[in-house]
Amino acid sequence: MKRALITGITGQDGSFLAELLLDKGYRIFGFARRESWLRPNNASHLADRIEVLFGNMAEGVDISSAVQAARPDEIYNLASQSRPGLSWDTPAETLVVNGLGAVRLFDAVRHNSPQCRVYHASSSEMFGPSAGGPQDEDSAFMPVNPYAAAKVYAHQVARIYREGYGLFIVNGLLFNHESERRPLHFVTQKIAYGAACRALGIVDSPDLDEMGLPIVREGKLRLGNLEVSRDWGYAGDFVRAMWLMLQQERPEDYVIGTGKLHSLRELCEVAYRTVGADWRDNVVSEPRLVRPLDAGCTLADASRSRARLGWEPTVSFEEMVTRMVKAQVDRLRAAATHG
Repeated sequence: MKRALITGITGQDGSFLAELLLDKGYRIFGFARRESWLRPNNASHLADRIEVLFGNMAEGVDISSAVQAARPDEIYNLASQSRPGLSWDTPAETLVVNGLGAVRLFDAVRHNSPQCRVYHASSSEMFGPSAGGPQDEDSAFMPVNPYAAAKVYAHQVARIYREGYGLFIVNGLLFNHESERRPLHFVTQKIAYGAACRALGIVDSPDLDEMGLPIVREGKLRLGNLEVSRDWGYAGDFVRAMWLMLQQERPEDYVIGTGKLHSLRELCEVAYRTVGADWRDNVVSEPRLVRPLDAGCTLADASRSRARLGWEPTVSFEEMVTRMVKAQVDRLRAAATHG
């Protein structure tokens, strides 16, 4: 039986990946902060099927202890401060977790389990403003926020350790991927939530934004720059690519994305159409929510992943958004019933 250690198991990707690996017969070890695991999270339903090791990605001792305890054949490093917008407020913390935490993990593998195969979650945010054409594994990095800069650092150290120490480390350059498990502080989930509030006639939402105000206020969802476009895919598809990367004969970096670009306006349109409403009557752009700098339009060229991994996305953009809206409607209805 293969053994896998998943950092960030309480997150969207971690929970989807754990389900995938359990179905394949793996023994799963999750690495998480105690407070994150003990409150309801995306992997709570797997509590009796996985083993959880408590620790913090900011602490090298915790990481090394987890590697020694799990004795994994595969490690999936998904733990991070995952919000590019928040990284403007917490740049040092973001570097410690996303950058130094990853390097400490690579070092723990080098010293304790050098035969282990490691997947590291890089990010399309590293590409920054598009220099023209879709981005592939050889495209230049131009980070425009502290989150992306920390990811570039970890990505490059992963490559250095792979080449310098002969470790099997792959970087997954994943473009934006969403699901019904996304936390509410992600803009995609806010839009799904806003549409759900519209469907249920909620004028002032019970859930609050980062400013402590209702996400939907006076019947309006407030967003930042609606012109932002992204290559959005479904998280369940993307974790399958992570696993495929570690099954190859030699370690390589891979871009994962759908190759299709959609704007926030389109996302709003699909979400509100799902509940029979016009997004233009329900969404407004608010200057205070616009980031100081934005990555602009990033589009994946996943040719290598398709050719060498045989990977293809299976869930469309429209289906993904519809799933997210329906999940938010169900959640709000359940909360109203039990409230």
